[in-house]
Amino acid sequence: MNAKQTAGRQSRIAVVTGAGSGIGRAVAVELLGAGWSVALAGRRAAPLEETGAMAPRGGWLAVPTDVAREPDVDALFAAAVERFGRVDLLFNNAGTFGPGGVPVEDLSYDAWRHVVDTNLNGAFLCARAAYRRMKEQDPQGGRIINNGSVSAHAPRPHSAAYTATKHALTGLTKSLALDGRAYRIAVGQIDVGNAATDMTAAMRTGALQANGEVVPEPVMDVADVARTVRHMAELPLEANVQFATVLATTMPYVGRG
Repeated sequence: MNAKQTAGRQSRIAVVTGAGSGIGRAVAVELLGAGWSVALAGRRAAPLEETGAMAPRGGWLAVPTDVAREPDVDALFAAAVERFGRVDLLFNNAGTFGPGGVPVEDLSYDAWRHVVDTNLNGAFLCARAAYRRMKEQDPQGGRIINNGSVSAHAPRPHSAAYTATKHALTGLTKSLALDGRAYRIAVGQIDVGNAATDMTAAMRTGALQANGEVVPEPVMDVADVARTVRHMAELPLEANVQFATVLATTMPYVGRG
């Protein structure tokens, strides 16, 4: 075990995808600070190492992973179990907006496929791998939290690929939640609106609205998202937050369009 792994064997174990930045990084740091052990997954090793170094305590393992590649996902969960012994939580967070502001008639198939492969296929591959571990481990069970989006409910202009994947993720969440009942696998979804990250930086200067105007949008502290995920994660498996929506209070979501 590396020197940073300070948690004992009784520590709860999480896998966090997209852990090198944004919401994934904030959630990983929150869990590590609470004593969880966390397998940090993302495309590049250096940002994952930076995330781990931000945590005041907890054991962590950086595993470079492309969630759209089945062998990478299998290797991620094998590494997590080898290091920590089990998986109690998957925060299924890795995702991409894709090309922003592109009308559907100009959206290339390659761009569409990249968003679908990352946001939907990647979420499925990670959920399947977590499900298999949680079903077979002793004690049985665990929790999967999918990062949806307010776009799972209401689209932004020119966001066909992103919005389609987030709507599909809601269906995946419901199906996994139903199938997981028999194995003490609780599955929920957090839908986030305008958390302050690098991915949403442009919203503070101007975002295209349904009426064609470009206006700045309010954002919220990403730490508030992380605390919500931690609350969902630390519930007993007999309780589940099926869906939670956390958003900047005055963002144009209720009544969008």
